[in-house]
Amino acid sequence: MKKIVYLLGLFLTFQMTTEAQNNAFPVQTTVENGVIEGNYDTKTGIQTYFGVPFAKPPVGELRWKAPQPLKNWKGIKSTKQFEARPMQTVVFGDMNSRSNGVSEDCLYLNVWTPAKRNTKDLPVLVYFYGGGNVAGDASEPRYDGESMAKKGVVVVTCNYRLNIFGFLAHPELSAEAPYKASGNYGMLDQAAALKWVQKNIAAFGGDPKKVTIAGESAGSIGVSCQMASPLSRNLIAGAIGESGAGINPTMAPVPLAEGEKQGIEFLQKAGIKSIKELRAMSTREIYEIYNESRRFGFPIVIDNYFLPKALPQLFAAKEQAQIPLLVGWNSAEIPGQAFMQGQPYTHENYVARVKKEYPNDYEEVLKLYPHGSEKEIERSATALAADRFISYSTWKWFDLHRNNSSQPVYRYLYSKLRPELVDKSLASGLAGGTVRADANAPKPPKAVGAPHACEIEYAMGNLHLVKDYAWTADDFKVSDTMLNYFTNFVKTGNPNGGKLPEWKAAKAGESTPPVMILDVESRTENAKDDARYLFLDKAYKN
Repeated sequence: MKKIVYLLGLFLTFQMTTEAQNNAFPVQTTVENGVIEGNYDTKTGIQTYFGVPFAKPPVGELRWKAPQPLKNWKGIKSTKQFEARPMQTVVFGDMNSRSNGVSEDCLYLNVWTPAKRNTKDLPVLVYFYGGGNVAGDASEPRYDGESMAKKGVVVVTCNYRLNIFGFLAHPELSAEAPYKASGNYGMLDQAAALKWVQKNIAAFGGDPKKVTIAGESAGSIGVSCQMASPLSRNLIAGAIGESGAGINPTMAPVPLAEGEKQGIEFLQKAGIKSIKELRAMSTREIYEIYNESRRFGFPIVIDNYFLPKALPQLFAAKEQAQIPLLVGWNSAEIPGQAFMQGQPYTHENYVARVKKEYPNDYEEVLKLYPHGSEKEIERSATALAADRFISYSTWKWFDLHRNNSSQPVYRYLYSKLRPELVDKSLASGLAGGTVRADANAPKPPKAVGAPHACEIEYAMGNLHLVKDYAWTADDFKVSDTMLNYFTNFVKTGNPNGGKLPEWKAAKAGESTPPVMILDVESRTENAKDDARYLFLDKAYKN
């Protein structure tokens, strides 16, 4: 017995040593502004460069200005750890960062590359995180680029400014800018990262002509805007959008005058007389003033610089990037209670809510979102809540591009139900992770579909880095399918390949375009519910 215990202890010690073992040696490469040093992992074959600066720190006089080009540095800059994430409070408690704190000095990106010494012209993915443009971090484990890099893609994740630091518009800021507009600093950060990629990605074995951008939620909204922006649309070869587009009612850009008005009101309520006074304040003061305002960020603006028009106008005029698009959303983006406002799923309650929201069209809505049983009401309320929240705007992006481009457009509906949580004292959060469960709250009903943000770790092949859920063989199967679809699309502009189920592109004018149902048994079906989106299209007047 003692011998068994000894051998077991020896085995465990060996396992711990192996798991903790550092398999990397330092590697250097030269980018536009100097030499950087990252790590080459001998176990994975992947080189990583974390915390690579792509613009000057937006601090001091550069606060609320477009990102400025870096100066050259001397010597070797270490890029082996994630740098600080943008200023933000814990809006979504379920976000899990690996970065080195929170700071205004946040304009850094991260690179994973499989390149060998003579490798060149690899396809590139640039990923923008979600978080409502008020939170988020390029270092989150679910965005990790290693799994896709192992399949032959250079992966980049980048930070961009958030909330008041990234989106404040004000007439004084517009007056001082060379392009006579303000706000959109976070969007301009994304555009600056794309320009950096154009100039520097060859140093990591990447091809600047094969850059696909991707993002989820606010990151997907960023993708839709970068696709439309004259600053970025010629820098990208493909786009992937996961749940979100900058189209009414989902964080749609507003006219610059409206953004400036919100900035004026914010300063007035805070008792601040000028931008000069605000800019002179410390990070802490601005952070606290913003949090005390209880605002959920500031809107993207139509500034005649980053965005000359609203997205539907730009796409309808065929002024967007003419590139392949892969886009979709999840089957239950937000719970039905978001529409029911806490009322039980009864016939009377549901009809009353529909009548209140659509007094002139409630009969049509009740046909599109039927209410025959309590379970059907729950599904319809969930669909209506999700469509109004983010699914319709994503559909509109899909519809605009397929009808105003000759490029292929691939649409998905992510439908895999989540497995059980490992820790039963936790609950799933709104941004895709977990939070501490309220012991007094009633047990949530069984999910009727896949919630917002849950697909990210599947798409990027990162289930093994997210420890909150009891992943099953089915989960890894779905992740393998989704990762391969995404990787194929980044490489070729087409998700198909190998033994994957065929994913048909949608054509202009189709009334029931094909949709890839991403689930344990993934399959292409003809769209069944687009009448809902056509109704909402009229309601939102897009």
